[in-house]
Amino acid sequence: MGFTIDVTRREFLRLSALLTGAAVLPQSGFAAETGTAQPVRIGYLPITDSSPLLIAHANKLFEAEGLSVEKPRMFRSWSQVVEAFMAGQVNVVHLLSPITVWARFGSKFPARVTAWNHMAGSGLSVAHEIASVNDLGGKKVGIPFWYSIHNVVLQKILRKANLRIVTTPKAVLDADEVALVVMAPADMGPALAQKSIAGFIVAEPFNAAAELKNIGKILRFTSDVWNNHACCVIFQHQKDLDERPEWSQKVVNAIVKAQLWMRAHRAESATLLAEDGVGRYTPFPRPVLERVLAPNSDLEAQYFATGANIHKNWNHERIDFQPYPFPSYTQALVEALRETVVEGENAFLQTLDPVFAAKDLVDERFVRKAVDNAGGLQAFGVTGGWERTELIEA
Repeated sequence: MGFTIDVTRREFLRLSALLTGAAVLPQSGFAAETGTAQPVRIGYLPITDSSPLLIAHANKLFEAEGLSVEKPRMFRSWSQVVEAFMAGQVNVVHLLSPITVWARFGSKFPARVTAWNHMAGSGLSVAHEIASVNDLGGKKVGIPFWYSIHNVVLQKILRKANLRIVTTPKAVLDADEVALVVMAPADMGPALAQKSIAGFIVAEPFNAAAELKNIGKILRFTSDVWNNHACCVIFQHQKDLDERPEWSQKVVNAIVKAQLWMRAHRAESATLLAEDGVGRYTPFPRPVLERVLAPNSDLEAQYFATGANIHKNWNHERIDFQPYPFPSYTQALVEALRETVVEGENAFLQTLDPVFAAKDLVDERFVRKAVDNAGGLQAFGVTGGWERTELIEA
């Protein structure tokens, strides 16, 4: 599952090329099935971000909706997932939320977000000798992708500490510079152990794995910088949403029901997703996944003591599940991306209206109906209705 840094950089360039030609690609490989006959074809990366899709499959929730479903296809990079999605080889995927902004508005790709897949679920892990964010000055930090909530949050943290972002590593960094290096998540733990980076920010369970192997420690959880932020979201073809609304509704129903089940069955979810689970969905042992998915009051107290969490009134679940894509989040994400340093072309962000983006990127018809049928937002721990205020504090 590992990759070198160079390969991952090429993967970013490959995805850039794919999205540049996105407008002409989707029709060629699009599935010919109509109505509800089209099988659900899931594409995913083996990270906890994909959990609801995999649990929906494991618990036969798609079949309960009257849909046929193929075994989820595991991919090793975001470019592989996007390429398969464009070609119609898969029709339901989870993508980093900033990638969907890039795809929809930077590349005019005909697909929309239909639900959040999870909230939080990421952290900034560092070497044991790193005592504070300031200690990252003059060092390298691994990120999984330029268009990721990880990059957005990390840069907020670094800016607050008056550290400057460098995207092309120099032989010698100034004391107030931090070099960001795009890396495959599977390479991050070994790189930290070998001291080639001082830290990494990424989705779980790679942070948990580094903890359990005593490679590093968690300096900050991303959810303690942006409360209840989305990370990966569900992305579906516009053609499906327009021409197969009944099928699309049933797909979202199953994902929403999976999230509701996971909220009440966190340890069982870890067992299902583990490397020796029924579906062998991920390459991780159950203890690593349990550390992420199952609440642990002792760990929670530890993280407040070390400063990995500081906001006592925020949600402290290491990963949580709530499917409604709040417009305020998308608006804030577009605004945050404007000030986030990325490689590649991002001029489209400067003229993208955040309010328009929230309405155009997200098709909330299906998820609102599915949430209502599942008991309403309160069933997912949400008490404020269909609107919220974003809490962001680095």
